[in-house]
Amino acid sequence: MKMVKPYLLLIIIIVIDVVLFLNDTTTGKQILQVTAQNFIQMLSVLPPIFLLIGLLDVWVPRETIIKFLGENSGIKGVFLSIFMGVAAAGPLYAAFPVVGIMMKKGARFTNVLIFLGAWSTMKIPMFLFEITSLGAKFAVTRWLLSLVGILIIAWFIDKLIGNKEKHAIYAKHADNSGSQK
Repeated sequence: MKMVKPYLLLIIIIVIDVVLFLNDTTTGKQILQVTAQNFIQMLSVLPPIFLLIGLLDVWVPRETIIKFLGENSGIKGVFLSIFMGVAAAGPLYAAFPVVGIMMKKGARFTNVLIFLGAWSTMKIPMFLFEITSLGAKFAVTRWLLSLVGILIIAWFIDKLIGNKEKHAIYAKHADNSGSQK
């Protein structure tokens, strides 16, 4: 059962796809095609992300991450987290391996949350698209409100989650020496 548990969601999706296919072959074929396309897209995105994560893990010392994103990084850590998220490329699921390395290297929990929020809502290509499609006033207003919202939510979540829970989260990303945050 331990080997099945990590793949349980994938197994459930496959079973549902097959049941839907057997129930209605036309709809089932469409569902299987969309599932396959999503899987192929994910496989095309993840290898480069994992390569970059590996390089980040090897090339960037823990002390550097602690200095710029750690507990005592202050406002520069917040700005750097925002910049990294805004400048990122790729779907949101690609951010989670980056977050794992950030946590392994000692990034402050709030900065990790800010990075995720910026990656998901404030990317430069999305901002430029909104300017051309919806106008600069809308795009800038949405971007600034997203920024304020991310900062408030990150602060609130940081206060809501206790140290014991944070240590448990960081323990999942501990480096090989067993050290935590």
